[in-house]
Amino acid sequence: MGRLTGGDPSLLRRINSSVVLHALRGAGTSFSSDTTDCPTLTDLTRVTGLSRPTVEGVVEGLIEAGLVVVESAAEEGGAKRQGRPARRFRFRAEAGHLLGVEISPHRIAALLSGLDGRIVGAGSREVDESLGADDRLERVRQVVADVLRRTGVPRSSLRAVGVGTPGIVEAGGTVRLGTALPGWTGLPLGERLRRSFRCPVLVENDANAAAVAEHWKGVGQDTDDLVFVLAGLSPGAGSLIGGRLHRGYGGAAGEIGALHLLGREATPEKLLSTTGEPLHPLDEQAVAVVFAEARRGDAQAQAAVERFLQRLVHDVAALVLALDPELVVIGGWAAGIDGVLEPLRSELERYCLRPPRVALSLLGEASVATGALRLALDHVEEQMFAVETTVTARR
Repeated sequence: MGRLTGGDPSLLRRINSSVVLHALRGAGTSFSSDTTDCPTLTDLTRVTGLSRPTVEGVVEGLIEAGLVVVESAAEEGGAKRQGRPARRFRFRAEAGHLLGVEISPHRIAALLSGLDGRIVGAGSREVDESLGADDRLERVRQVVADVLRRTGVPRSSLRAVGVGTPGIVEAGGTVRLGTALPGWTGLPLGERLRRSFRCPVLVENDANAAAVAEHWKGVGQDTDDLVFVLAGLSPGAGSLIGGRLHRGYGGAAGEIGALHLLGREATPEKLLSTTGEPLHPLDEQAVAVVFAEARRGDAQAQAAVERFLQRLVHDVAALVLALDPELVVIGGWAAGIDGVLEPLRSELERYCLRPPRVALSLLGEASVATGALRLALDHVEEQMFAVETTVTARR
C-alpha cells in the first residue's frame, strides 16, 4: 500500500500553481468586483488561502508560461493609494485551442474553443454515406482547415482534438468495429488524425461523446447518472455513472443496437417495411419516407413506425434495468419523431423497477461534436492542473 509524501518543494509548487490557476480560470464566478472579473494579488490571496509572496511567485511563473496576462491596473479596495495601482490578472483562454469533431455517415462537423471551453468557431459539411475512409478523413481535414481559416487560429495553437465516431473504439483510437461507415472497421483513426494535427487526438464512440455533452451543457447538467440514446436505425447509447463515462472493458458498452440479434427476425429492415419485404436500401432517406407516410395516415407506415418505437423502447429498457440511471436523454434523428417520449415513458414505467426521467436532447445535432470538445478539454485540464506526486512504499 502506498502513501503520498509532500516534502518535495517541486510538488508543493505544483500544488500551489494548480490552486492559483484554478482561481484565475474561474475568476468570472469567484470574484465579485463591480468593475472587472480580473483578480488582483489580494483577491487571489484571499480566495486561495496562500500567502501573498507565494501567490505572486506562482502568478509570475504562469505569466512566463503564457497562461496568464496582466490585464489592467486597479486601485486595491477601490481606494486611491500612492504609488502604482494593483495589477489585475487574466487567464489566457486564447493561449491554446481545442477541437471537437463529429464524423458521421452524412456529415462532418467541428467546434473550436479556447482553453476555457467557450466556442469561438464552428463548421460542418454534408458528405455521402458511401465515402471510403480516406475520402472521409480528407473531408475532416477540409472542415477543420476552413474553421481555422475563418477564425484566424493557427494549427499550431491546437492543444488537443476530440473526435466522436460511430463504432466500437479501443482506448488507443482504433475502431475495432464500425459497420456504419465504409472501411471503418480496424481503422487506426487516432493515429491517422494525429499525423494531421500533431497534437493529442482522443477518439470516442459518438453516443459516449453525446452523453458527455449532455452532462456538460445539456439537459443532464444536474445529474451524474444518465444514459444518452443515439436513436437511429441501429441505436447506440452512452452512459455516465457517478459522473464518469462507462465504456466497458473493450469500449463496447451501450451497443444496444445489437439486441435485435436476440430476436433473430426483428431486424430494422423488417421492422420498418411497409410491404412485407425488407426495406431496401435501409438508409435515413428511405426511413424518412416511411415516417412521412405515417404522418399522412398510411396504416402500414403507422404500423412500421409503431414496431420501430417498440424496439427502441425495449432496447432502452434493457439498459435502464442494468444501470438504473436517473435520466435517459433521447438524441439522434429519431428524437424528432412526433410523440417519441410518451411511449418511452409509459413503457419504461411498465418494465422498469424505478422508471427514470426521460427527456429530449437539448443540444440536438451538435451533441457529438460538443462532447468530443469536452473530451479534448478534459485532456488539457489534466495537463494544466496536474499535480505530480511521489509515492513511496510503506515499510
